[in-house]
Amino acid sequence: MSKKLVIKVTAGADAPERCSQAFTVASVAAASGVEVSLWLTGESSWFALPGRAAEFSLPHAAPLPDLIEAIQSSGRITLCTQCAARREITEEDVLDGVRIAGAQLFVSEIMADGVQALVY
Repeated sequence: MSKKLVIKVTAGADAPERCSQAFTVASVAAASGVEVSLWLTGESSWFALPGRAAEFSLPHAAPLPDLIEAIQSSGRITLCTQCAARREITEEDVLDGVRIAGAQLFVSEIMADGVQALVY
């Protein structure tokens, strides 16, 4: 049975190490053949917008745009519906391949058999 990894990242530039850890774990898992679903919530929501990841900087960490590309190559990135609404982000605003979805889908993903969920 293959496992799926669902990661919810709540931190952005406000907690750069926690943010970077979430994206790094997601990209390593995707590169290892694990099915990955990364959820952007809270301050990480801004990274759903074009160019925002390039503004993020953390010494000794992989560039966020590279990590996003690695995740999207075989996984999925989802922006929380409420988080997007609070920031006035629409589907027309986000990076190609990023979907906007809510808690119902998140719960459905994490409750499926063979799923490991992490929150950063």
